Amino acid sequence: MTESLTPPPAEAPSPAPASGVSHQHMMALVIYILYLVPGGITHIVGLVLAYVERDGAPDWLKSHYTFQIRTFWIGLLYFTVSALLCVILVGVPLLIATLIWFVVRCALGLSRLMRNEAYPNPESWTV
Repeated sequence: MTESLTPPPAEAPSPAPASGVSHQHMMALVIYILYLVPGGITHIVGLVLAYVERDGAPDWLKSHYTFQIRTFWIGLLYFTVSALLCVILVGVPLLIATLIWFVVRCALGLSRLMRNEAYPNPESWTV
């Protein structure tokens, strides 16, 4: 038996998997993660990114960026008031409540983002 000297046919390169996730969707996810990382600088970076990305985003993602921006500013207000009230010892439980509020708000936003849903009331002061 003679062997063929031709090499076996090369496999066609498989196409890259379609991620289905846009740059803006990924940025909204990154901002939520930055908010959940302890440390003030990550929150400021997240805020700047949310302001930069909001204008060019589709409406459903704009709701997330608005929600993230408001979460930062309202959280900063709650934190400042709580920190000032630490002088009379009322601020300690308020700081804990602010932290819980912030984490829950980010978790709810992340949950909606992962389901590709707009945040229903991004201008709310509560959760």
